[in-house]
Amino acid sequence: MGSGWHEWPLMIFTVFGQCVVGAFIVLALALLKGDLRPNAQQRVVTGMFALWVLMGIAFIASTLHLGSPFRAFNSLNRVGSSALSNEIASGAIFFAVGGLGWLLAMMKKLSPALRGLWLIITAVLGVVFVWMMARVYNSIDTVPTWYSVWTPMSFFLTLFIGGPLLGYLLLRAADVTGWAMRLLPAVSIIALVVSVVVALMQGAELATIHSSIQQASALVPDYGSLMAWRVVLIALALVCWVAPQLRGYQPALPLLSIAVVLVIAGELIGRGVFYGLHMTVGMAIAS
Repeated sequence: MGSGWHEWPLMIFTVFGQCVVGAFIVLALALLKGDLRPNAQQRVVTGMFALWVLMGIAFIASTLHLGSPFRAFNSLNRVGSSALSNEIASGAIFFAVGGLGWLLAMMKKLSPALRGLWLIITAVLGVVFVWMMARVYNSIDTVPTWYSVWTPMSFFLTLFIGGPLLGYLLLRAADVTGWAMRLLPAVSIIALVVSVVVALMQGAELATIHSSIQQASALVPDYGSLMAWRVVLIALALVCWVAPQLRGYQPALPLLSIAVVLVIAGELIGRGVFYGLHMTVGMAIAS
């Protein structure tokens, strides 16, 4: 029993990966709109470097979960038949296509049409990557606390909570402004509200899941307080993001950076709770 912190490599991998996908989609939409001047477009492309750094950190963390980084390639042995292999393969493809396209865009080797195609394909690959992440856990029917709709919902909600904020930060760093950026906080706020509802419903469901030797609600005794801290951190981040805009100002980059750190911290807490809820069927299971 605990809060799942022993799975910190997977916490970093999943949270960072989902936030990166969400932020990439935001930047891709900004570039695909076509109303940015060439120099502004190039600044946005340059800012994508931060996403690939975070993605690199996520993959490095994931290899630590394997015990030895040299075992990383073994996780690709069963692509197509193993959810874990599919997750790693889809993530690697997203990383490779995104990174290679970014390098070509930085060198100005992509025509506008090819760059648009690259952005769309990479965004789709990112969504597939997040879905494959969720399938690793949602497909295990012997773990009743993960084998539910809450798993994919939680993973995609991280994308919608952290992605818009991270994307907004990079757009601001690229000195991009526009009315469409005002919609991004609304996306994260709605996602947070939905996330709170999911946490409440999942918490209620835990009381109905048990094996002959274990009660699901006892896996993380501090479920309520941990989820409350998660919501508080994310809410503080949204205040840092939205409050200046309500006063007619653009949030400063340092304030946005703090907001991103708060969101990631909050999502890591939530992901720690997720891993702490691991339980197997055992001798019998009822719900």
